[in-house]
Amino acid sequence: MDKERVKKLVRELIIELGEDPTREGLRETPNRIAEMYKEIFSGYDSDSELSIQFSEDSDVVIAKDIQFYSMCEHHILPFFGKIHIAYSPNGRVFGISKLVRLVEKYAKRLQIQERLTKNIADELHSQGVKGVVVITEAEHLCMKMRGVKNDLKMTTIAYRGIYQNREEKENIVSMIHKAHSESFTL
Repeated sequence: MDKERVKKLVRELIIELGEDPTREGLRETPNRIAEMYKEIFSGYDSDSELSIQFSEDSDVVIAKDIQFYSMCEHHILPFFGKIHIAYSPNGRVFGISKLVRLVEKYAKRLQIQERLTKNIADELHSQGVKGVVVITEAEHLCMKMRGVKNDLKMTTIAYRGIYQNREEKENIVSMIHKAHSESFTL
């Protein structure tokens, strides 16, 4: 990203909106926005490091409530929420931080929720796991601030591998929902 070009474009936008970019509160805004964009769009240059795995096995690994923030590619407004990942390892497990990095890799881009969910599931599945389920729950400011002005929350789900089987889908989704309660029992 060309930081100086972004600053120039933001300054022009401020003028186009009818403001004075030299006034005290706006003087540093082009620089602040360029720095912010460098951070919130860092997913284009990041690596999820999924190649780092550990020789352990488990029937199912569930990582719940991975917080994310992304930017809607249609209006360049934030959408945010939580992602739940369940996978069945194939003799090797990922470090917990790697799952968070995987979410950030795809969330920190211009994005839509459906693609975000799919990208995460596809990359995890490409690492040789038996199956993956990714559930994304999000709120969209483009829906809250403009247009229909509705507080809806949207859920998207991607199934890969063994979880594409109907019975396995039902079992894993049930496990993820049970994991939200205080006592997790099978």
